[in-house]
Amino acid sequence: MQAELNRKDQRLLFNKTDRCTPLTRTSFRQISRFALRAREPSKPEQPVEASFQGLKVVAEGEEPVIEQVVSHRANGVHWLHDLLPADIVKARIFCWGYDANTYGDRVSCQYLYDHARSLVSDLCLERRLTNTTRRPIIFVAHSLGGIIVKSALIHSDAARKGALEEHRSIKTSTYGIMFMGTPHQGSGSALMGKLLVNVASVFVTADDRLLKHLEDNSEWLQQQLGQYGSISGDFVTKFAYEVYKTPTIMRYSILVVPRESAVVPGAVDAEPIAIHADHLNMVRFMSKEHNGYRTVSGHLRIMAESACNVIASRWEEEERINTARINSDEKFSVVFSLSEVIETNHFVARQEELTTMHKTLGGGTARRAVTLHGLGGIGKTQLAIAYAKTYSSNYSAVLWLNIKDEDSVKQSYARIARRILQEHPSTSQLVSITDESQLDEIVIAVKRWLEHAKNTQWLMVFDNYDNPKVPGNVDPGVVNIQQYLPEAYHGSVIVTTRDSKVNVGRRMKVDKLGNIYDSLQILSETSHRDGVMDDPDAAELAKELDGLPLALATAGAYLDQVATSFADYFRLYKTSWLKLQQTSPELSSYEERQLYSTWQLSYDQIRQQNKLSAQLLQLWAYFDNQDLWFELLRELSSCGPEWLRQLKVDELSFTQAVRVLCDYGLAEVDRSSEASEVESKGYGIHSCVHSWTISVLNQEWNPETAGLVLECIGLHIPDENTHKPWVARRRLIRHAARCAGFVLNGTAKNKGREWALHTLGLIFSEVGRLNEAEIIYQRALQGYEKTLGPDHISTLGTVNNLGVLYTDLGRLDEAEIMCQRALQGREQALGPDHILTLDTVHNLGNLYRDLGRLDEAEIMYQRALQGYEKVLGPNHILTLGTVNNLGALYRDLGRLDEAEIMYQRALQGREKALGPDHISILNTVNNLGVLYTDLGRLDEAEIIYQRALQGREQALGPNHILTLDTVHNLGNLYRDLGRFNEAEIMYQRALQGYEKALGPDHISALDTVDNLGALYRHLGRLDEAEIMYQRAVRLRESQRS
Repeated sequence: MQAELNRKDQRLLFNKTDRCTPLTRTSFRQISRFALRAREPSKPEQPVEASFQGLKVVAEGEEPVIEQVVSHRANGVHWLHDLLPADIVKARIFCWGYDANTYGDRVSCQYLYDHARSLVSDLCLERRLTNTTRRPIIFVAHSLGGIIVKSALIHSDAARKGALEEHRSIKTSTYGIMFMGTPHQGSGSALMGKLLVNVASVFVTADDRLLKHLEDNSEWLQQQLGQYGSISGDFVTKFAYEVYKTPTIMRYSILVVPRESAVVPGAVDAEPIAIHADHLNMVRFMSKEHNGYRTVSGHLRIMAESACNVIASRWEEEERINTARINSDEKFSVVFSLSEVIETNHFVARQEELTTMHKTLGGGTARRAVTLHGLGGIGKTQLAIAYAKTYSSNYSAVLWLNIKDEDSVKQSYARIARRILQEHPSTSQLVSITDESQLDEIVIAVKRWLEHAKNTQWLMVFDNYDNPKVPGNVDPGVVNIQQYLPEAYHGSVIVTTRDSKVNVGRRMKVDKLGNIYDSLQILSETSHRDGVMDDPDAAELAKELDGLPLALATAGAYLDQVATSFADYFRLYKTSWLKLQQTSPELSSYEERQLYSTWQLSYDQIRQQNKLSAQLLQLWAYFDNQDLWFELLRELSSCGPEWLRQLKVDELSFTQAVRVLCDYGLAEVDRSSEASEVESKGYGIHSCVHSWTISVLNQEWNPETAGLVLECIGLHIPDENTHKPWVARRRLIRHAARCAGFVLNGTAKNKGREWALHTLGLIFSEVGRLNEAEIIYQRALQGYEKTLGPDHISTLGTVNNLGVLYTDLGRLDEAEIMCQRALQGREQALGPDHILTLDTVHNLGNLYRDLGRLDEAEIMYQRALQGYEKVLGPNHILTLGTVNNLGALYRDLGRLDEAEIMYQRALQGREKALGPDHISILNTVNNLGVLYTDLGRLDEAEIIYQRALQGREQALGPNHILTLDTVHNLGNLYRDLGRFNEAEIMYQRALQGYEKALGPDHISALDTVDNLGALYRHLGRLDEAEIMYQRAVRLRESQRS
């Protein structure tokens, strides 16, 4: 292995040089624009905005067709009165005032829900008096006003029945909402209670009962977010967030509501908007030219243009549902009940899915159906329950059936018959049903009732359709759902299944939870522990369980019953998975009560359908769970079992086997897979499924299979001549790390496979995971020395690579010992002019340069160059690697003209041999950037550095050591150019990356600390400079001792 220069230059700044390494206004109907405002006590009110309570018309508009309701205070120009009416002329604009504070003698006796109901009541009264009940509404709500708007809409949505039914018109008429700095949720350390304290620190100077109420009930507010989430998809939403910090009454500045709390991730029809102001000034606009006003008014104009048609259609749908309900004979109405199922108390997220289901099931008079398919434990049943609860008032009857087998679905029909007869004993279709009736007769009778021409508004949920009659399922117990669907083409149907081949209506795949906040919420609610949202150990566990609701609920239930910490549970999960799952409480809210048994049904069906698929799933335990692809699997030894040879005989065989796993939701195309032009797309399985394959499908671990997989990874490592070899290395690293685990814990048969260990070390080194590379190289070296002896050529290859690795790690004394041993051994075994000998000579040149022994470095480089030119020719990539490094050495020696000649030769030769985007070319490009900086050709240097950075980020990733070297060098360049803010950003990025990859005491990290200190000193930030310098001195003294 030949290594290329990758180290720094010590002049005023340290530069890193690299080694080669082998979106018109229209005619509106009506919209209302609504501003909610909380009175601020600390400053005198202006006349235009005198304190008021309730609804106030700010602008009537010209023949208004929309209404806007707003909630905040404006200083100077009153933009709702003075600016907005000219931009949206057909809008009636309201302010709604609420007293949120107790400062002085004014004490509010209303709390959150009362405020929300008052808002709805005030709006309903004004709209009825002006005969504008169906006029579209757009809300604009600042800060806590957004919480009141959400609560108002939750109240309005629930008002379909009862004395306040007219309140529902507000939700029906609401087209859009612009939340401005509203604290929707806590995230990480920014819990809701803390956010409310932030708001209090800006708005009030004394205790505030409303804020106190909110803070004390912050958990309730999080629940409110869940309630609002189920209706949020009905509105177009803009989440405006502050960019700048706000001065508080305590004389420090804070981001009152940071972006992660002001923006709800995954919300449907929603868009985040940055307002370049602080929390108070984000709703204060002095003129139409104000950037914030242009942003806000522009989004409001766009919403106003679309609101009328959408709200008109919504009212038509509302009338259709009401008419159907009124016209429907009462004997078709069944009281809503979900007694057949047990719902979870911790349903979270899924707002996009609920909205899609509502849009699919909510319109028209014909049959409407949705099939929810996905992995067992992913939450399909709970999603169906959430939909039924949220939209039950849209249906005359919600009927739940368990269709896991024929007997279960017939028993479900019998329960439905009893419910109908209990409420409507004289129902003609069921009058003949008795206790002695056969189940098949009951099914037919209930289907007749469902097929009646006036009975069109029912919803049926067929749950657990996991043994369906589909092509390929040969199980004798298969169920044909068509036998149990009413024949009349009306009503709505939801089907839940693990089998993606089920095709009843619109198919919707239910995926894992994508936001770790939702996962933490499940852990918090099921474990009944405080502080979960802030617990880093809980976050680590949530990442491991990777958004699988069943796994999260299982962990929470276990932790609810024991004193085990999140960290200890995580450890047990990794080391004793099966025993931990077997001793975890059963979960009544899931069909399969325990995680370890939930996928057994799917596995049994897969095994009946395609044995190769079942065997592939079992084999997957020995690979990483992500990105398994055909060409990699093809490397498996042909001396393995016959089924393995059948699996990898061609791509079609592999694809057929993995497709069956995908049909049952156990595998899917890996979205993170980096398929190159040469190799195919990969597949992945959920991390919890992977743990199951390890602990259940492979209870008897096979060290020989683990050894075969080790060989497989070793054989697939690309050489430098492979097209884009870095892509293959990045794809392989997950599997290499899995194999390294086998080696370290002794669960792989690696005797005689030292070559594979050597290649694992190589791939870890190539991707910058140097500490792992050392461990694996040492294992390979121990094996070689034991089986082949210390002087064998294979042993010396690993010794050589360890020398290169120690050089990269900055452990230069150890590096010299290894390189000298490799050189002496290779000279003796192969001769002084052998290519492998020359590789070690080249590497010693790198080492001597790092040690500052530049004359010795030049001797080694010249020897390597002459040898390569003689054996391989002047344009070989190994020759050009040494040319590149000689250029770096000449730069060190101040021989800049010679350095440029060498760099240009290396660059031109490599571009011709490898193409312009090869990683080794980027090394030379980076080095040219360093040289041009030295020569004062700074504009050329920036162009060159940007090319190197973009190329390395694409090829190696943003956190690779070589990428960080270019980032560091750009910091130096920006400092020379006087672009100090950009320089600081680059230095900080490089420092954080080095510390993570190499440790805080590595020479690269220390050099960056020195450069940051110099930058801070130049900027006059002497305290920060001193901190950096002392840190560097302390670490260097520690190294010497």
